[in-house]
Amino acid sequence: MIRVGIIGAGRWGLNHVRAVASDPSCIVAAVADPDPTAAAKAKQIVPDARVVADPEDIVSDPRIDAIIIATPGASHASLACCGLRANKHVLIEKPLALTLEHALEVRDTARATRKVAMVGHLMLYHPAMVHLHDLLSSGALGELHYLHCTRVNLGRVRHDENALWSFGPHDLSMIDCLLGKMPESVVARGQRVLQQGIEDVVFCHLRYATGETAHLHMSWLNPRKERRLTVVCAKKMVEFDDVATDKLRIYDKGFDRPAVFTQYAQYLTIRDGDVYIPHIEMQEPLQLQLRDFIRSIETGSEPRANLDSGVRTIAILAAAQRSLTLDGEPMKIAAVLTA
Repeated sequence: MIRVGIIGAGRWGLNHVRAVASDPSCIVAAVADPDPTAAAKAKQIVPDARVVADPEDIVSDPRIDAIIIATPGASHASLACCGLRANKHVLIEKPLALTLEHALEVRDTARATRKVAMVGHLMLYHPAMVHLHDLLSSGALGELHYLHCTRVNLGRVRHDENALWSFGPHDLSMIDCLLGKMPESVVARGQRVLQQGIEDVVFCHLRYATGETAHLHMSWLNPRKERRLTVVCAKKMVEFDDVATDKLRIYDKGFDRPAVFTQYAQYLTIRDGDVYIPHIEMQEPLQLQLRDFIRSIETGSEPRANLDSGVRTIAILAAAQRSLTLDGEPMKIAAVLTA
C-alpha cells in the first residue's frame, strides 16, 4: 500500500484526493492546504487522513512514500525538489515549472535521487489520445502534415497565469507525444481583454525542421467550449473532440497522386471516403495517470508523462512566452534550451 501525501486541496487537488482514495493500491495519508475551507473539503473525502496547513509536514514525514503536488504553478519546482530530496516519489501537476531552468533542476534532482517523478500531463492518459498515438505510430494515417489544437471556453478567469500557461501544457504535451521531437521555432501572439498584463487569448504556431507545423488557439474568452485536436496526414485525417460523445473520428479524406497521368488536372484527385468512429473503452484519465504513477513506483518503469516530456513542454512554453512578450517575434527553441 503506497502512502500518498497530497499538497494542495483546491479545485483540482480535491480530484487527486478522490482518485487516490478510490484506488486500492494506495492510501491518502495526509493532505496539506493553508485554506481551512479547502482542508475541510478534503477531510470530508478522506476523514481518516491527517490534514495540515504546512506542506513541510508532508515533505518531512518519513511514513509518506509519494507526494502529489497540486498547488499554484510558481511553487511546483521547489516543492518537487524538496520532496525528491526527502526520499519521496513525486507527481507534479502541470506546468512542471515556470522556467526552463527550474524544470531542468527538477529533472536533475529526480535523476540524482533515483526517485520516480512525473508531470500531470493528463491528456496523455486519455484513452482516445492513446488510440490516436497508436494509429499514427502504426503508419495507418500516413505521413503527418500538420496539427491544429483548439482549447477555448467562456471559463474561469485566471489571475496567476495567462492562457498560454494555463491551457498550453495540455496541447503541447499531446503534440510532443504524437511527433516525438522538438519544434525548430515558435511564434505566439495574444490579446489582453479582461485584465492588464494577462493574455486571455493566445495563438501559437510551431514549425518543425522536418516540415510539420502545429497551430494552437487558447482562450477563456470564447462563446463555446471546444477541446479539439485535428491531425492531418497523407492517408487519413483524424479529429479528437473531447467535448463530443464520439471522441475520435477518422476521415478517409485527402488527395491522391496517381502513378500515371497525362494532364495536370489528373495529378491531384480528391479522395472523399468514409468516416470511421472507433469504439474506445473510456476510463477516467486521472485514474489511469495515478495507476501509471503507482506502477512506476512499484516496478521502476518509466511513466508515460515522464520528466523529459515535461522539460520539452516547458522549453516550448518558455520560447512561446518570449515571443508573446515581443508581440510575435519568432523564437528558436534551441536558443531557449541553451539559454
